[in-house]
Amino acid sequence: MSNEPIAAGASPRSSRTLGLAACVALVMGNMIGSGVFLLPASLAPFGWDAVAGWVFTIAGSLVLAFVIARLTVAMPDVSASQMVARAYGPLAGFAIGWIYWISIIITNVTIAVAATANLSSIVPMLARPGVGALCSVAFLWMMTGINLIGARAAGLTQIGTTIIKLIPIIVVLVLLVLIVGNGEAEVAPFPAQGLTGAGITASAALTLWALLGFESASVAADKVRDPARTIPRATLIGTAATGFIYLFVCSGIALTLPAAETQTGSPFGAFVSHYWSAGPAGFVAIFVVVSCLGALNGWTLLQGEVPLAMARGGELPRWLAGTDARGTPRRGLILSTMLASLLLVANSLEGLVALFTAMALLATSATLWLYVGFALASLRFRLAAPAAIIGLGYALWTLWGAGLVASGSSLLLMAAGLPFYWWARRGRL
Repeated sequence: MSNEPIAAGASPRSSRTLGLAACVALVMGNMIGSGVFLLPASLAPFGWDAVAGWVFTIAGSLVLAFVIARLTVAMPDVSASQMVARAYGPLAGFAIGWIYWISIIITNVTIAVAATANLSSIVPMLARPGVGALCSVAFLWMMTGINLIGARAAGLTQIGTTIIKLIPIIVVLVLLVLIVGNGEAEVAPFPAQGLTGAGITASAALTLWALLGFESASVAADKVRDPARTIPRATLIGTAATGFIYLFVCSGIALTLPAAETQTGSPFGAFVSHYWSAGPAGFVAIFVVVSCLGALNGWTLLQGEVPLAMARGGELPRWLAGTDARGTPRRGLILSTMLASLLLVANSLEGLVALFTAMALLATSATLWLYVGFALASLRFRLAAPAAIIGLGYALWTLWGAGLVASGSSLLLMAAGLPFYWWARRGRL
């Protein structure tokens, strides 16, 4: 493989290797990752409020997915940051692209932690903070290695892991049907006081974490064949299918498993062990780890594509615009994984579940600014305006639900990118 860079702005036809199946797998694979497998632990305290949170999240995600699809059809070869830049200027475009890149890095940390947490149910030593952090760093670099081979290798890996990751979900769905049908399920009672607005709002921020990634096909447009047709179909199909799977699986575990048993590194394994047997629970944990690694593979692909598109657009230094002969953004991939590794090491003393919850909220808040940018760009271009208004309201509501710490931190992270923007602009004068 040649390491000679392709000129900034080039988009070799050979790099467009992702068809509809690979794009649906990318969308679903990025969404069905760590969220569905660890969220029952985070959502259990919210009870039935979390079910309502799921409904709002699925509806809001579908609206935003529709807005993104319409924008992609109108501008099939334009990145998200460039869409915002066309609508509101280069600084706004940079701010959205930068915070989204940072959100992907945080997302990868969160997914790697989730993979380690589930593996710790089989290898207890990994529950130790320092050891778990080292394992998570190893997962980050393993998936980076696959992506360095090229987008085709990443796409094939995504299809394979998406198929594998459905196995534990199917097992839990079947168990849920059986235990509810025969009355064996210990379903949490609906609260006498009814649902609470605070509980729904707080749980919605966490549930959105599980659905982050429905924009994946749009972000990887440079690698997609016939993007104007493929991306909207993959986005809507992947979002709808994943949302309904999550609604039933996560809610089912959170409402039928005793609260004490959900607070483990592997709620799926605990559910299978409680209602079936400890033996199969071990195999479920292995499948869950593969699922997390599949999601990590997909997000790793994006963590190289985002800085590549920004560098080509003049929003980041030129040296990030170089790719190898296969169109692989090696520099962006390696830099992103180095930053993710540093973030993991810096937080290595946190417990796995606590670290997952904190990182999930921060990643969700950071990604929400991308959705705000999409909605505002859609309004500016007068594309799907009613849906854009609803999507904008949903995104702002979820930012509020994420809390002042997470949302405020995401704003600070956005501002931290300004020196790099000025650096890139000065380099092009």
